[in-house]
Amino acid sequence: MNMFDFRTVMGQRPGGGAEKKEKVIRPRKPKGGPVTRVLLSLLVTLVFGGIYFYIKLPALNIHNRELYTFVILLCVVFAVCMVLLQGFRAGSAKEYMAYTKKNLAVPLILVLLAAAVLVVGSLFGFIVFRAKAYSELMPMNTGDFASEVSEISWNQIPLLDEDSANNLANRKLGELSDLVSQFAVDDASAQINYQGHPVRLNYLNYNDFFKWWNNRGEGIPAYVRIDMRTQEVEVVRLEEGIKYSPSEYFSRDLMRHLRFSYPTLMFDDVNFEINDDGTPYWIASVIEKRIGLFDGTDIKGAVLMNAVTGDTEYYDIENVPTWVDRVYSADLIVEQYDYYGEYHNGFWNSMFGQTDCTETTDGYNFIAQDDDVWVYTGVTSVTGDRGNIGFILVNQRTKEAHYYSCAGAEEYSAMSSAEGAVQQFSYRATFPLLLNISDQPTYFMALKDAAGLVKMYAMVNVQQYQIVATGNTVADCQKRYHELLVENQILSDEEITESEPEEQAVSVSGKVEEIRAADMDGNTVYFIKLEKGKAYYMVSAKDYPEAVILDVGDSVTITHYPTEDELVEAESFERKIGN
Repeated sequence: MNMFDFRTVMGQRPGGGAEKKEKVIRPRKPKGGPVTRVLLSLLVTLVFGGIYFYIKLPALNIHNRELYTFVILLCVVFAVCMVLLQGFRAGSAKEYMAYTKKNLAVPLILVLLAAAVLVVGSLFGFIVFRAKAYSELMPMNTGDFASEVSEISWNQIPLLDEDSANNLANRKLGELSDLVSQFAVDDASAQINYQGHPVRLNYLNYNDFFKWWNNRGEGIPAYVRIDMRTQEVEVVRLEEGIKYSPSEYFSRDLMRHLRFSYPTLMFDDVNFEINDDGTPYWIASVIEKRIGLFDGTDIKGAVLMNAVTGDTEYYDIENVPTWVDRVYSADLIVEQYDYYGEYHNGFWNSMFGQTDCTETTDGYNFIAQDDDVWVYTGVTSVTGDRGNIGFILVNQRTKEAHYYSCAGAEEYSAMSSAEGAVQQFSYRATFPLLLNISDQPTYFMALKDAAGLVKMYAMVNVQQYQIVATGNTVADCQKRYHELLVENQILSDEEITESEPEEQAVSVSGKVEEIRAADMDGNTVYFIKLEKGKAYYMVSAKDYPEAVILDVGDSVTITHYPTEDELVEAESFERKIGN
């Protein structure tokens, strides 16, 4: 055999390499007929969609972006199923792709429509074109601080921040052996007004799935209520346990129960509150979009869910019961004011001239007033200076908003000033409350040690933040603050007297059972406990020198303002000689 014949036998061309063989796609038979494939694909898509909806709980609302993502995902699942079931129907990949496109035209059109709605709907809410609409989300009223913000007595001032309240709640739960092994305190405590007093509420969660399994019949048996004035912690036990909460599973999961009850509503924050009878409720704020299709988030109402029974009822925003304190979240309030502050003179002004452009400071706090809870935050220039030009108070139930012009220190400058006044102790200040003290806007804050325990209190004048008063009790702090206001000629003695608390001082008399002493800011303070009493009365040696020679068994009379605190600031002290 010659070379030519050998190459021919070996499958090679006479000119060189082996002859290339064309790759042929072997046809694969489709799974069933066209109707069967469509029905099977729809069945798989429905099963997938049901599982996805059960887990992710998207609102079936045209203003919800997640709905369109859900539709696109369902179309993709359907298309994949059709591709897998139809088999290869042509001899080449090109022909196969053409056949696939023809049979998947409907899901492809739905995907394109959903994507187009997402893009066009977002453009209609683009802030460049709708800056004025964004700035009008929160109508703002200008008010007078001294006349509109009530002055409260020192024994009504909330003393606890969220971290301190959570620590107290965890400590209290740790004392109850029947609860601590099964449940844990949720850190999302909420400040509300309860029977005219500011309190914080903590709900309990199951520790894990097995603890839920063992206790699901009875539910969560209690919640924690903390009085923010007295720091008293109470575990409120319920006759019937809470059956609906974030730590429940399956149909009793809080958000799942809400979604299946109201499939079209969009929810914002869901808050834990109690009514005037102490019955626990979940307050779910209902969102509406006021700008374009997806933007301009606002609240149009609330769903109230009984945490024990799961019964729900929807209320429009103007009809929400007055015992409810939180419908508008603090974050939404801050967001809406920032829109107002930046864009009320137009978008381009916010970018270039920035005339009269303002924004909220970093952080906020809550004020109890008129049996409602108001969000407080400072207002500063967008240029980022270290001063406030004013502050706002916004009602969390009605969104009634007031702006008060008051140039002064922003909150973190005031916190630094308070920490500097007691720098020898290395205390850290909490984010301040804004109080009306003798018609003066005043920052009030607690000073905590490294362990998070409250050790002292501070008051800082907003307009002159070098005026800082500290004290071991609120009464002592306020007394020193009044003295500084007089010393700096901000107020007269007569004006200070007019702003004293309305509560009448009470007197106690008895024999001294125990005496302790401590040096505070260079002054010796005596802590005096009377027989059959629990409180320690704080008497300064600077104000009452006769306290230095006081002995156990001596008779004394002490005047003070009513309080449930263990440490009580004495307003007057008298030692009875000869007893």
